[in-house]
Amino acid sequence: MDQIVIRGGRRLSGRIPISGAKNAALTLLPCALLTDEPLTLRNLPRLADVDGFGHLLNQLGCSTTIEGSRPEDFGRVMTARATTLTSTVAPYDIVRKMRASILVLGPLLARAGEATVSLPGGCAIGNRPIDLHLKALEAFGAEIELASGYVKASAPGGRLAGGKFTFPVVSVGATENAVMAAVLAKGTCVLENAAREPEIVDLCNCLVAMGGQIDGIGTETLTIEGVDRLHGATYRVMADRIEAGSYACAAVITEGDVELVGAKAGEMEATLSALRDAGATVEATKTGIRVAMSGRAQPVTLSTAPYPGFATDMQAQFMAMATLGTGASLFTETIFENRYMHVPELARMGCDIDVRGRSAVVRGVDKLVGAPVMATDLRASMSLIIAGLAAEGQTEVNRVYHLDRGYERLEEKLQAVGADIERISAG
Repeated sequence: MDQIVIRGGRRLSGRIPISGAKNAALTLLPCALLTDEPLTLRNLPRLADVDGFGHLLNQLGCSTTIEGSRPEDFGRVMTARATTLTSTVAPYDIVRKMRASILVLGPLLARAGEATVSLPGGCAIGNRPIDLHLKALEAFGAEIELASGYVKASAPGGRLAGGKFTFPVVSVGATENAVMAAVLAKGTCVLENAAREPEIVDLCNCLVAMGGQIDGIGTETLTIEGVDRLHGATYRVMADRIEAGSYACAAVITEGDVELVGAKAGEMEATLSALRDAGATVEATKTGIRVAMSGRAQPVTLSTAPYPGFATDMQAQFMAMATLGTGASLFTETIFENRYMHVPELARMGCDIDVRGRSAVVRGVDKLVGAPVMATDLRASMSLIIAGLAAEGQTEVNRVYHLDRGYERLEEKLQAVGADIERISAG
């Protein structure tokens, strides 16, 4: 199994290209199931999860081709076409590896009038039920059955009738599934208290480009007027705001100066505000965002929340950044109940972190020391990379397949801005 080896203590300086967003790409790919015409996605990141989702689309009868991309380039261009769906079953052996696979449920139900999808897997960061996905679809007219670890959904008469659903709590995945199911409904579908993440906006804009009719994009109330069919389109995947924030934390902990090329300030204001609170210089450039740091990070108090609040996907990276800060930082995780699994591994490097329930106090230490550590999930993996970049000596990060799910060619990007980092392949 591969590992990433970091010899820390080097200041990061230079330009880091930000790839297409993993979370957006995994939402846009299932849109190909909604039409028999080609959907071409540009700026698609080279990630294990993206490849895995492509395999799932193939299982359902959707062809996928890669075009106009050289191996040395970041990002790819993929064209997906589901001329005829050959299956409406998303099997356990694929879905168990990636939670985002549940997002084929809405498109299959909309296009074929039925879907059978295994209950999902993904990172082990806590209980993430899909009950809100199912309740929203039921509100639109779907009939749902759970049997033998699968969700079986059907639309009487072949199409959803339409309806209204108010989310009791904000759910990104459920909003995405519901919107994709609604675009081909016979009537009008209304979602209240819908998620407003930039990735939701990206999904809605792509569906509109395919002929969907959606009002309220970017707000908590989405009104979807069903259409008889969607057509193909060419669409560019948004920049990854979580990747950009992760590299920003790496710049701060190494007291560096980097430009995050392609990052959009308007999509990550909570992250940028937290960086400023930590003492970083943050400014927009013609091509992205510059993040620079002089001295150690100041203490921060952060609580995760749905967008536009501070993203749960940035909690672990900020925690790593705070380990070399000047005082005590307080983190509160409100989204997932088991998202501090990186803490024991950071402690191996000399961090001082006290976890109490959903809160964690991080007291800055004078130095970190490199150590063998093990990644437990995607964002936890990045927290270990960030700590390793600033630690004395050598850090060995194991189980890096987690990183490959969400960070495109991470070691190459960090090497280009001065990091001493390499991937060592097993065998």
